[in-house]
Amino acid sequence: MSLISSMYTGASGLDANSTDLSVIGDNIANSNTVGFKASRAAFADAMAEQLIGSGLGDSQIGLGVQLVTVQRIVTQGSLTTTGLATDLAIQGNGFFAVKGSHDGQSGLFFTRNGQFTVDNGGNLINQEGLTVQGYVADAAGKLATAPSDLKVGNSMSQPLATATISVQANLNSEDAVPAAFNVANPSGTSNTSNSVTVYDPAGGAHQVDIYYSKTAANAWAWNAVTVDTTGAPVVAGTGTLTFDPAGSGKLAAQTGTINVTYPNMAAAQAINVNFGDPTGGVPPGTGLLGVTQFAAPDGTAKMSQDGFSAGSLSHLSIDSEGKIEGAFTNGQTRLLGQIATALVPAADKMERVGGNLFSTTLQSGQATLGAPSTGGRGTLAAGALEQSNVDLANEFVRMISTQRAYQANGKTVTTADSLLVELMNIKR
Repeated sequence: MSLISSMYTGASGLDANSTDLSVIGDNIANSNTVGFKASRAAFADAMAEQLIGSGLGDSQIGLGVQLVTVQRIVTQGSLTTTGLATDLAIQGNGFFAVKGSHDGQSGLFFTRNGQFTVDNGGNLINQEGLTVQGYVADAAGKLATAPSDLKVGNSMSQPLATATISVQANLNSEDAVPAAFNVANPSGTSNTSNSVTVYDPAGGAHQVDIYYSKTAANAWAWNAVTVDTTGAPVVAGTGTLTFDPAGSGKLAAQTGTINVTYPNMAAAQAINVNFGDPTGGVPPGTGLLGVTQFAAPDGTAKMSQDGFSAGSLSHLSIDSEGKIEGAFTNGQTRLLGQIATALVPAADKMERVGGNLFSTTLQSGQATLGAPSTGGRGTLAAGALEQSNVDLANEFVRMISTQRAYQANGKTVTTADSLLVELMNIKR
């Protein structure tokens, strides 16, 4: 092996260790990059020179070192809590899938960085504007079977017309029988009343007042009063309440429904009134869970109904399976979608394209999308982010080792150069 060759051997070491230093520097620079995966340079000896008939038998002399690959380390990074509902971290295997254009490339990319937000179009996006992929839910909360752009913002909760009013109250058994009910003077022709807000099919809110008038021992009449399209009070429903003739105060029977017509309604809206569980019901009830008749002051314990107005999205919550639930201003909640995560057969062979993004290659294999916590995919942590998996202490030790190796290879070059000088001096 010539002195010239030994210089090139040393040069290969200089080149390899400078590459290693670049990888180490990149790791250190990204030690605070969310979802960053560290890399390491992998080296191998260069093709050896075969020496035959050297008197020492067949011998091989190495020709230096060469870079084999820069291997990506895809171990789990630690999680940090942020409190933001749209910040997500994967605990375990998998990547978030985002779609859009990045540095002139368009398509599907993958990332462990879960710093997401909702844009003005309602799409869940990353910080670069690429749309997160997932399974969108319809108005009934049913998830799609194929992944697509995940649109969760700007959702509305559709209104629901009132179908049933439920009453818990007491009617004083010692009340006197008033004059016949008159809608023009409802308070003066009844013993007591209660009110509830009901909703029409468009989500409009309307007040219904129910007036109770004693008609005989253990017998009462009720009248539901609302306003018509002109604003005048009208009786929208009437019925009777019959109590246990033994005087126990139990509700034995009830009759009557409410039919209301509000603006923009082509037909009347029927509303059932549940005054309790009459003892003669099917199955028989106790008669004590709704309206009762005890020798106690008239009073209402609870009025409720099953309708609600339209509502706009107020906030989001995401569970460990990536299901996104929306809470609306009308008090309702609904499933809006589910985050998709991708499994890649050889994740360390993916191509790094910048922006915390990766793309698949022939070596990595194709990604398969699915719901978190299925098929070996990790679970999600909402309100948290995965930090870089760079170990700074380890990188600094590697940096020192690389520096020493670089210096040593430099000595190989300078030593070979000194020997060449001596060789040139022989001619003198």
